[in-house]
Amino acid sequence: MAKARARTTTRKVKDRWKSKNWYNVLAPPTFDNVTIAETLADTSEGLINRVTGVSLQDLTNDFRKSHITLFFRINKVEATNAHTEFIGHTLTSDYLRRMVRRRKSKIDGVYDVTTRDGAVLRVKPFATTDKRIQSSQKKVIREAMKKTIFDQAKTNVMSDFIKIIIDGRMGSEIYKNCKKLYPVKRIEIYKTEVVTQPTITIEEEKPKKEEVKPKETEKKEKKEEVKEPEAKKEEKPTEEIPKESAVKETREKPEKKRKKTTTKKKEKTTTTKKPKTKKKPAKKE
Repeated sequence: MAKARARTTTRKVKDRWKSKNWYNVLAPPTFDNVTIAETLADTSEGLINRVTGVSLQDLTNDFRKSHITLFFRINKVEATNAHTEFIGHTLTSDYLRRMVRRRKSKIDGVYDVTTRDGAVLRVKPFATTDKRIQSSQKKVIREAMKKTIFDQAKTNVMSDFIKIIIDGRMGSEIYKNCKKLYPVKRIEIYKTEVVTQPTITIEEEKPKKEEVKPKETEKKEKKEEVKEPEAKKEEKPTEEIPKESAVKETREKPEKKRKKTTTKKKEKTTTTKKPKTKKKPAKKE
């Protein structure tokens, strides 16, 4: 009896794998809903809160961004597609080791920032220098990093703020501000964590109004274009009449002048020939 029960249990375990289904894991709309991975699950509820890590190279096909790894969490399942939300990113350890060397100083910072749509992010930047510096100089650099990060967070939404960090624009802005205080070699944001997802839905009303205005202007321009050819048709016959009369007058005038010149030449030729005929008989006598 014990052997029979063991066989039934093994059969049940094998049947569980057959009952599982494949699901496509999709990136959030900020990354164009690209497929990240495929997973197995018994039910759609078992997929929720699963975390996946992907390099930015796989999403953008850019080899220069292979050192950046992004983390996504599944929050919603529709049919065979599992939708995710952004959690954070990190830089690989080998990339960080190349930045830091002996006889150089490293300045770290940790800042909790709230974006314009109510999301809370924990940003961790670091800077490197060519030489060792004093603690007072490090403090000044940290304050400059903090100021630029907070200013960018106030004016941008979470999705735009993440793009600025991943593209490297945040590091370049911090570098410009720190360069005035002390010559910094390199600045990178090596880690971000999403503490709370955005709570405020911001509707961008300005672009919608701008899209409506060009349509109204186009309609007005089309109406004006339709009216213009009618006015031109009415004006053309009045302009053509004087042109034809002027052309006829110009053609007739040179003909009259030419006739006068021809008559004068004939008269001159006749007058010159007469004296020649009179001289010949005088010589013979």
